[in-house]
Amino acid sequence: MEATIWHNARCSNSRVALEILREAGIEPEVIHYLETPPDRATLVALLDEMGIPPRDLLRTKEPAYADLRLADPTVPDTAVIDAMVAHPALINRPIVRTPRGTRLCRPPERVRELLP
Repeated sequence: MEATIWHNARCSNSRVALEILREAGIEPEVIHYLETPPDRATLVALLDEMGIPPRDLLRTKEPAYADLRLADPTVPDTAVIDAMVAHPALINRPIVRTPRGTRLCRPPERVRELLP
């Protein structure tokens, strides 16, 4: 089974999701998204695949969240997406894509929904 994980090795949720994939016999493509951030088109596609609004993918504890005033509900989705592209640390993780779908795997056990 093909799989991709947008991963941050410093994140325990991301490490556990990756471990669950590997225990299931799946060696995913690992994208270290802080080093290789998704472009706008990829991020929009992931959001569409997950069926969630951009705000649901934001890490609210990141300094850029406050600096960019992203808590303001009048900030449009396009600006939220632009902020995540410019500051990939704002993107919550891990995001996992398999032929069964794409999910933000928080808690990491949600990755099991994507396994055969």
